[in-house]
Amino acid sequence: MASHIILPKEEEEEGLAVAVEADHDSPEPPRYRHLQPAQKALPFSATCVRISRDSYPNLRALRNASATSLRDDDAAFAKLDAGDYGYVLDDVQHLTDYLPELPTFPNPLQDHPAYSTVKQYFVNADDTVPEKVVVQKNSPRGVHFRRAGPRQRVYFEPEDVKACIVTCGGLCPGLNTVIRELVCGLSHMYNVNNVFGIQNGYKGFYSSNYLPMTPKSVNDIHKRGGTVLGSSRGGHDTHKIVDNIQDRGINQVYIIGGDGTQKGAYEIFKEIRRRGLKVAVAGIPKTIDNDIAVIDKSFGFDTAVEEAQRAIDAAHVEASSAENGIGLVKLMGRYSGFIAMYATLASRDVDCCLIPESPFYLEGKGGLFEYIERRLKENNHMVIVVAEGAGQDLIAKSIPVADQLDASGNKLLLDVGLWLTHKIKDYCKSKKMEMTIKYIDPTYMIRAIPSNASDNVYCTLLAHSAIHGAMAGYSFTVGMVHGRHAYIPFHRVTSTWNKVKITDRMWARLLSSTNQPSFLSEEDIIEAREAERLANRLSLSVPAGSSEHGEHAKKYSGSVLANGEK
Repeated sequence: MASHIILPKEEEEEGLAVAVEADHDSPEPPRYRHLQPAQKALPFSATCVRISRDSYPNLRALRNASATSLRDDDAAFAKLDAGDYGYVLDDVQHLTDYLPELPTFPNPLQDHPAYSTVKQYFVNADDTVPEKVVVQKNSPRGVHFRRAGPRQRVYFEPEDVKACIVTCGGLCPGLNTVIRELVCGLSHMYNVNNVFGIQNGYKGFYSSNYLPMTPKSVNDIHKRGGTVLGSSRGGHDTHKIVDNIQDRGINQVYIIGGDGTQKGAYEIFKEIRRRGLKVAVAGIPKTIDNDIAVIDKSFGFDTAVEEAQRAIDAAHVEASSAENGIGLVKLMGRYSGFIAMYATLASRDVDCCLIPESPFYLEGKGGLFEYIERRLKENNHMVIVVAEGAGQDLIAKSIPVADQLDASGNKLLLDVGLWLTHKIKDYCKSKKMEMTIKYIDPTYMIRAIPSNASDNVYCTLLAHSAIHGAMAGYSFTVGMVHGRHAYIPFHRVTSTWNKVKITDRMWARLLSSTNQPSFLSEEDIIEAREAERLANRLSLSVPAGSSEHGEHAKKYSGSVLANGEK
């Protein structure tokens, strides 16, 4: 299986064949002449070669920079550019990777009145965003991503653009804002008039009519929750989708959804490339759980945390108004407990927070029941926040059920809130304790509200970054990395989940805020730290992308302190 690998300069001189690719956004004078294919510059930062994985030691450029493990089919699309001092650019796909003779055009923004006063309105060709910003004096520079923003040259003329937008998966605050800003941004910045909405998720590509969208038709949709296009899970037939894209002459596809949706976007891009179509695919990651890898956060998360406060406040009022009152709030978080953690920290009324990343147990010394009993004696009431994915192993032991999957392939979770309510009632009854418990599940209330001011701004920036990247010919997932917007390869956001690291200070802050036990035994902590130490050593000694790396990653991914690996 071939890979796009960028070789260090000294290795080029050893006789390896080099195939020059064109730079996609090299700096040019303020005014432009039509750039012919033969005039294209050398590639970004280095020359690029396509070679066998066996002839080059397993993506060696990433060995000291990233612990990312690539499947063989992902490695075939990896574009790695190595520089000095351990610098590695994990680049995104571009139209010229498979259509090298495409012409370019001046970016219409150079004559746009809104951008005319901006000192530097085009992103420099060498601008990249680091994956890690906390380093030591002698640390290698590490992995970087291509910085998002407008380029001096674009690969689509506005009158030729035919764009479509689709939303998939569950609802999330901000979906309508992203849709609105995609339509308005394409129209107002690039003078694109042909924008269509795909209704009801991926299956809408071949089962529904396309909905024409204009700035006027989407003017007020950001004030409403949900998505005006409709959404669904599943329905992903890659060949039918690309057939439809091809038949309708679509050349820009904007896909809004979570990790499953981004996997679908990746498959759509692969099929587009196989057919040699001039189509850019831009993914905008959406998940209320904030479990998309690499990016700082997903849109809608701030709104979800803010709305979760209302449920926690209600639980606190109920609990404090009764003798031995308990308020139990279940929040979203299938695999990642970010909403529960941040809502707990923001509230200061929560006595216990349970998340999927931190196992807990009910009975015995140091268990949840002992803590509940002690807390009720001290305060006469308490509030518990639990993420929906927490305690699933405990439920499975007490309620044997066959695993079931939803249309997206996710395991259907049992209701940990309801289960925990009954367990607490049974325990208090066995102890002859008078107790009142109120269970609140605000899941669908939180998902359905419009985004707040912070998320509205973030949605706007994501949409504009996606537009700039698609016009420049890239296919990517867009996201904010350490406060800067970047274009990220699809495989980087679909190969793993973002999870709460309970070895980080943020989780320690929560434990100190709630004063709850960690529920981890000494043996758990020792085992987890050893697994983390071995995993860190692995990233320095075993090349990322190799089969050996994949086996080791699987071995240690089950650790209770693992860094979000599946």
